[in-house]
Amino acid sequence: MQLHDLKSQFKKEDKKRVGRGGKRGTTSGRGTKGQKSRSGHRIRPAERDLIQRLPKLRGFQNKPLREKDLIVNVGDLEKKIKGNSIDREILIKSKIIRNFDKNKKIKILGNGDLNRSFEIRGLKISKNARKKIEAAGGKIN
Repeated sequence: MQLHDLKSQFKKEDKKRVGRGGKRGTTSGRGTKGQKSRSGHRIRPAERDLIQRLPKLRGFQNKPLREKDLIVNVGDLEKKIKGNSIDREILIKSKIIRNFDKNKKIKILGNGDLNRSFEIRGLKISKNARKKIEAAGGKIN
């Protein structure tokens, strides 16, 4: 038996780890003592903390001046409406417009074909849609 074969009866403690999180050991480039050498010494701007707590809408947001109109195409009127008169209530009943959108502005656009005549009351209409409705024999009030 030799000296290096002997085992200690007690558990050996690990060495104290020094200066973690940097290069060159002991103080990891923080200098020696003082407030700046301790953990958590950096001072953050308060505004940045407040902004980061908000949901992710950061930076400049330009809100629209008014809501966009709900769009209904002439082709949709042809398919989904059975009668020949159209106004806001009829569009809601025929489920072209959802009930919670009933207070928004509605505009009829000229996308699609139109073979039937409609009488339209109280809605905005584009030039192209106006041409198609009048060509099919419809009226606009």
